[in-house]
Amino acid sequence: MDYVIEMLNITKEFPGIIANDNITLQLKKGEIHALLGENGAGKSTLMSVLFGLYQPEKGTIKKEGKEVKINDPNAANALGIGMVHQHFKLVHNFTVLQNIILGVETTHNGLLRMDDARTKVVSLSKRYGLSVDPDALIQDITVGMQQRVEILKMLYRDNEILIFDEPTAVLTPQEIDELMKIMKDLAAEGKSILFITHKLNEIKEVADRCTVLRKGKLVGTVDVADTSIEQMSEMMVGRKIDFAVEKADVEPGEPVLEVRGLTVGGKHTKKSVKDVSFTVRKGEIVCIAGIDGNGQSELVYALTGLQPIEKGQILINGKDITHLSIRKRNAEGMSHIPEDRHKHGLVLDYSLEENLVLKCYYTPIFQKNGFLKFQKINEYANCLIAKYDIRSGQGAKTIARSMSGGNQQKAIVAREIDLGPEILIAVQPTRGLDVGAIEYIHKQLLSQREEGKAVLLISLELDEVMDISDRILVIYEGEIVGELDPKTATLQELGLYMAGGKRDERSEAI
Repeated sequence: MDYVIEMLNITKEFPGIIANDNITLQLKKGEIHALLGENGAGKSTLMSVLFGLYQPEKGTIKKEGKEVKINDPNAANALGIGMVHQHFKLVHNFTVLQNIILGVETTHNGLLRMDDARTKVVSLSKRYGLSVDPDALIQDITVGMQQRVEILKMLYRDNEILIFDEPTAVLTPQEIDELMKIMKDLAAEGKSILFITHKLNEIKEVADRCTVLRKGKLVGTVDVADTSIEQMSEMMVGRKIDFAVEKADVEPGEPVLEVRGLTVGGKHTKKSVKDVSFTVRKGEIVCIAGIDGNGQSELVYALTGLQPIEKGQILINGKDITHLSIRKRNAEGMSHIPEDRHKHGLVLDYSLEENLVLKCYYTPIFQKNGFLKFQKINEYANCLIAKYDIRSGQGAKTIARSMSGGNQQKAIVAREIDLGPEILIAVQPTRGLDVGAIEYIHKQLLSQREEGKAVLLISLELDEVMDISDRILVIYEGEIVGELDPKTATLQELGLYMAGGKRDERSEAI
């Protein structure tokens, strides 16, 4: 059997942790090979070794049977290996075209030859069905479009081995379908794809074979067609996963969060959020569902104080908090799990313990006369680490940046829920997490509901929306276009509302 890439007995260590422990992975030409594992299982590390971002302590890499040394990403590119990272590597104030050719520019007498590049990019985007506007700025396009730019970057460099790191974590259901089709087309053209994921249904849909990692060790490689989703999830987590969400009956109580006629400005003249009104009561999870980019982010920024509002009112337990600072909103009982954990959730160069007290370090428990009580902070952090099973190489002292995405997310969930909020605003709380961590976070949200707290969930995962919410509000182009009951609504109906093909004919506020 000829393998296009072989990673043989790879070991990679970091302080306090063996990220890859003697792992062998073999990729055939023209196959889609999934790499499955929980957050922190070592998937991204293994692919970063292949892409030259890390050097392994032990092991060899072969391309088409010959041993190769990959010292950096340029060496990887020279060998035809490209990678789409989980957090895209794009320059936001450059255009699509400038990002695609960055580092491999065509020049003539020291001048950029953009015309040739444009022709090549346009023909690649047509050939692979990756329609993009070459002149759009990255900061103005959707996440799904940004991902297409990353894929075009690889194709522009004539890469033959394509690594996709969690490519669907930030996409809508429609964009995921498109991406799956693109991946199949690329494989049919003879490209070989390594696909890091923990979404089992996606593996079933596109992958030929699947290699499973658990806690840095290789569990095995299986043929996807002969392996059930349940078998793969058990290989990944080491136990059976309960895919059904158990929800106790809770009778909602008094309103906690009331939003009245909220309007938020947009980038141009268009409003991002238009005259939105809704209520979240004690003991209920209200979910705002919609396709990414329909005003959800701006609505959350307005509620949490990250963005000013044009008009409208926000109340917590009857108290008007519309113009309060973020800290005062927190003091009134608002917690926020943000959608972008790196931008708004963590200070990446702070330690885990510092991140866990970000919202309460100024209280008398953790400071006296302006001096922090480090011992108390450390004790509190260790308590949360144990309670929420946050895994990191050096415990409370670990720098947040070095932790896996799933454990970063757990840290934020721990910090926000431990504040004992009246209203928990959870935005994409399980984005990019594995089935074990998703099950865990769903239980945390449901326990908030059972304790009589109010939860506002913003999610793009339709299964999540249907499974754990009590009411679904659909947002489309900044307006609430429908209210659905998850017990009676169908996914098709929800999809229609989300795409703007249907709306409730109602004048009263929801």
